[in-house]
Amino acid sequence: MQALKNWRDYQAFKALPRERKRIVFYSESAQDWHHFEPVIDYLTDVLGESICYLSSDPDDPGVSHDGEQISGFCIGRGLIRTVCFQWLQAGVMVMTMVDFNKLQLKRSVNPVSYAYMFHTLVSVHRADHEDSYDSYDAILCAGPHQMREIRKREELLHLPEKQLFPHGYHRLEELSASRRPPPEWSSNADIHILLAPSWGEQTILNLCGSELIQILLDAGFRITLRPHYQTRNTTPGILKHIVDKYAGHPRFMLVEDMAESDSLLDSHIMITDWSGAGIEYGLGLEKPVLYIDVPPKARNEWWPKIGLEPFESFVRDKIGAIVPPDKLEEIPNSIRELLEKSGSFSQRIESLQNEWVFNPDNSAAEGARAIAELAAQSDKHSELPGGD
Repeated sequence: MQALKNWRDYQAFKALPRERKRIVFYSESAQDWHHFEPVIDYLTDVLGESICYLSSDPDDPGVSHDGEQISGFCIGRGLIRTVCFQWLQAGVMVMTMVDFNKLQLKRSVNPVSYAYMFHTLVSVHRADHEDSYDSYDAILCAGPHQMREIRKREELLHLPEKQLFPHGYHRLEELSASRRPPPEWSSNADIHILLAPSWGEQTILNLCGSELIQILLDAGFRITLRPHYQTRNTTPGILKHIVDKYAGHPRFMLVEDMAESDSLLDSHIMITDWSGAGIEYGLGLEKPVLYIDVPPKARNEWWPKIGLEPFESFVRDKIGAIVPPDKLEEIPNSIRELLEKSGSFSQRIESLQNEWVFNPDNSAAEGARAIAELAAQSDKHSELPGGD
C-alpha cells in the first residue's frame, strides 16, 4: 500500500507546473525535518514563497503538509525516488544528503540548482568522503570553517567555485533558547551523565561502551545513553548487547528519539567521541563535554592535504576535557573536576560562537533568503533562450 501511495505522490508532484516547483526540499528521513522547518517557515510565512517537500519517510512531518504554500509528498527509497531524481524539473533542490550524484541518486537531466544545507558544525574534509559535496551548486554553511575548507579543496583541485552562503545553525539557537540549569548536585548520585557517541566502528560503544557504562554506574552516576540514530542500522548487535546488559539497572536509561530534549537539558555533562552532538551540547547549552579519545572519525585519507585543523578537533579542549580510552578509570574524577569549573564556561562559549558560527541568532532568515536567491537565479536562467 505504501508503494502505491508513493507512486501517487510522485505523479501528483510531477503534474505540478514548473512555477510550483521553484523550491523543492528533499528529506531522507524524519530526522531532517527539524533542520528544515525553521527555514521553510521563514520562506513561507515571511518571504511568501511556496515550496514542495519530498521525503522518503512516510512519518516525516513535512509530508503531512498539503496546502497552498507547502506541498508534501512521500516518494519512498526505491525506484520511484530514483526516477524522480533522474527526471526532476525544479528550480532549486535543497538537501542534507552527502555523496549526492555518486550512487543511484543522480543530478537531473534537466537544469536544477542543487543546494546542500549543513546539519552539523563539524568540518567537511575529514568526517565525510573527500568528494561528498562536489556535485552541489551551492552550500549553506553553518560556520566560516566550512567555507574555508570547501574553498581550499576547490583551489587545490581546480574545481568550479560553488555559491557559498553564510547560513548558521538553528539547532544551537534552539538549545540556547531552551537552556535551563540542571538539578543541583552534591554527590555522584545526583549527577546525570548523557552518553552520546557517534556511529561507526571506531566509536565509544564499539570500543569501550560496556566497560565505560559499568565504571560510571559503579561510581554512582545516573546515565542516559543516547546513541546516534544510525547506530541501529550500522552496529545493532553492539547496541543490543549493551541495552540487554544494563536495561534493568535503576540508574540507566536509553533514549533513541532524536526529538527528545529532556536528556539534553537535565543532564550535567555529556560524554562523547567525535560526534557533532558534543559541539551542540557545549556551545548551545554551555555545559561541559568529556571526550573519549578514540581514533578520529575519518572517511578519507585525503583530508590532511587541506592543511586545516578540523573544527571537531580544535574545539574539544575548549568545551571540556579529553580522556584516553585506556584510562577510563580516571573518568569519574574528570567529571567532577569539569562540573566544579563549569561556571566559567559562558564567556568562553560566547567567544567560540562568535568566531565559528554564522548568524547565531538569525540563521533561519539567512538560510531562507539564500534559497530564495537561488530560486530567483533559476527563474532568470529558465527565461533565457534554450532554458528549461
